[in-house]
Amino acid sequence: MPVKGVYRVGGLGTAVGACVLLVAGLAACGSSSRTATSSPASTDGLRLPPRHAGFDYQIGGAYPPPPGVRVVSRDRKASPAPGLYNVCYVNAFQAQPDERASWPADLLLRDERGKVVVDEDWGEALLDIRTPARRKRVAARINGWIDGCADKGYDAVEPDNYDSYTRSRHLLTADDAKAFITLLSRHAHARKLAIAQKNTVELAGSRKRLGLDFAVAEECAEYDECGQYAKAFDDRVIVIEYTDSGLRKALAGFGDRLSIVRRDVQVSTPGSSDYVRKVR
Repeated sequence: MPVKGVYRVGGLGTAVGACVLLVAGLAACGSSSRTATSSPASTDGLRLPPRHAGFDYQIGGAYPPPPGVRVVSRDRKASPAPGLYNVCYVNAFQAQPDERASWPADLLLRDERGKVVVDEDWGEALLDIRTPARRKRVAARINGWIDGCADKGYDAVEPDNYDSYTRSRHLLTADDAKAFITLLSRHAHARKLAIAQKNTVELAGSRKRLGLDFAVAEECAEYDECGQYAKAFDDRVIVIEYTDSGLRKALAGFGDRLSIVRRDVQVSTPGSSDYVRKVR
């Protein structure tokens, strides 16, 4: 399996928000993201993302999405896009390099020699969620970020690195990850935010019990996982593919059901030599 997750510019979880172009027929930009005229489904006061909607992944930098975009994901430090359904990206299970020093030393996962366990692909220290007490302390900080998302007017939150237990050298378990995401989902729901399952298809069957509302799945077509997400989340799935072959496969199998976009792995902005965005 390739690296799951996206390039994080400067270790910030990336992206600064920008005003977006609205699809024809939508109302003009308003002061809050919660004014979209095409209303997504609502469950227990939560607004869920619409199915099979135009999507743009903007966590690598801000730019106006092209016409047809109704859902956008941006970093927690960015402002939401007025008039669209906005998903707030947070790095919930790992400490980004520039933020590592701000975490208490005992909340960084350590091996038997006391060395911090690092996701080598991104240089990010894994957070220690092995015990209820530590999960509670880590969640207090992440939930503060979720509060910031809610205060800015986001509709949903996307906690990344749910699958970090698979990179923990067997120090973390799936049960640890599920217990932690449950703390986040309860808090998100209390703030009237929907919450996504990010990747981690092997845990999709537990999503209702854990309080997860929709999925953000990277390369699920490339690795034949989209069907599992679609079944578990009743087609409320956002798919990001990073290759043309993955995009073709996603469209062939799920183009009339799921929200699908092809981005470059850097999730860069227009004008960059790396920039790619395709929907067909």
